[in-house]
Amino acid sequence: MSALPFTVAILDVGSTEIVVILLVVLLLFGSKRMPDLARSVGKSLRELKKATSGIEAELRRAMEEPPPAPPRPAPRPALDGPPPGGQPPAGAPPAGPAPPAGPPGEAPGEFHYP
Repeated sequence: MSALPFTVAILDVGSTEIVVILLVVLLLFGSKRMPDLARSVGKSLRELKKATSGIEAELRRAMEEPPPAPPRPAPRPALDGPPPGGQPPAGAPPAGPAPPAGPPGEAPGEFHYP
């Protein structure tokens, strides 16, 4: 026996082994069904080859396409109030709660005792 691994040794089939296999198939299926059997094996191999070539072409096409561009980040909304560590923009209302409104006709923030 050779020093080949078991899986490779199985594929090492000589011409006499092929003849013995064909004779066993002939005995099992008969001479009338051999052409049909060979035809169906040929069709199956053709379909297998077509499927593998289609998958191979699809993989090659996918490898040739450039990768999609990453999505752009959404713009950040404007923040209410001054920027961190900075001054409020010119014309901006003062930060904090608004003073309570007084009765009509009086200035805000003034209070008169009745």
